[in-house]
Amino acid sequence: MDDRRTREAGAASAEARRAVPSLARKPVEEFRQNLMVRYLHAMAAHDAQAAAEPSATGPEAPAVTPRPAERPTPPTELQVSHIAQRTVVGVALDTPFMDIARMLAREQLGAVPVVDAEGRVVGVVAESDLLARAAAQASSDAKPGTLGKLLGRRPRTVGGTAVTLMSAPALTAHPWTPVVEAARDAARSRVRQVFVTDHKGRLVGVVSRGELLHALVRDDAAIRDEVVSHVLPDLLGIGPARVDVEVHDGVVTLSGPVPTDLIPRLTDAVACIPDVLDVTDHLTAA
Repeated sequence: MDDRRTREAGAASAEARRAVPSLARKPVEEFRQNLMVRYLHAMAAHDAQAAAEPSATGPEAPAVTPRPAERPTPPTELQVSHIAQRTVVGVALDTPFMDIARMLAREQLGAVPVVDAEGRVVGVVAESDLLARAAAQASSDAKPGTLGKLLGRRPRTVGGTAVTLMSAPALTAHPWTPVVEAARDAARSRVRQVFVTDHKGRLVGVVSRGELLHALVRDDAAIRDEVVSHVLPDLLGIGPARVDVEVHDGVVTLSGPVPTDLIPRLTDAVACIPDVLDVTDHLTAA
C-alpha cells in the first residue's frame, strides 16, 4: 500500500511539474503572437497608405490638414535614418580571424561589416562564420588514433582573414530607406543587423532587426499619445480632458461625452492610426 501511495504521489507531482511550464509559457506565447499581429498590421497599413496616396490630393481630401510639427511620425513613414546608430566600426579585408573574434566579444556584436579602402561595405563576418571556421580547423587538427587526440591536444591558431571569412554581399540600406522595407529585407535574409550606407556604398551606420521591429510596432503609450495629442485636438477640436483614452495590446478604449456627430469621426480616426488593432466605443452623446 505504501508503495502504491508513493507511486501515486510521484505521478501527481510529475503531472504538476508538467502543468507549470505550460502556464508559465502562455503569457510569453500570447505576447509574441500579439507582437507579430501588430507587426503585420503595420505592414498592411503601409501598403494601404501607399495605394491611397495618389488620390489623397483630390477633392475628397480631408478638410482639416494635420499640423506636421505636432504630429508624431507614424511608424510606416519612418526612415532608417530615424533609428540607425551612427557609431559603427567596420574591419578591413585583411583583418585576422582572432582580431575579429576579439572585437565581436568586446563589443558584444553578432556581426561586423567588412569595408574596403574607400569605406564601402563589401561583406559581413558573423559569429556563425567564425564558429564554422573554428570547427573546421579543429576537425582537421584532430587525427584519429593519435595520442594528441586522446589527450585533447589544443589545435593550432585558427587562420583566415575577413576577406576569406566574410559572406557577401552584406545586407545594406540607405538612410532614406523606409523602415518597413528594411524590416522586410531583414526578415527575408534572416539577418540580425542591417548596415546603413550612403549613396556611394560607404558605411555610415547600423540598425538591428529588433530596432526595426520596435519602430514598426509602437507600444501602447505611444498610441495613446497619438490619440490625446493629435487626433482629439488637431483633427476634431476636442479637448483631451473630455475623453478618457485607454490602450491595451493595441486595443483603444474611448469613453466620455462627445458631440454625437463627432463620435463616428473619432472612432474612425483612431482606427486609422497604424498599429491600432481595434477600437472599443464607450462614448456617450454630449
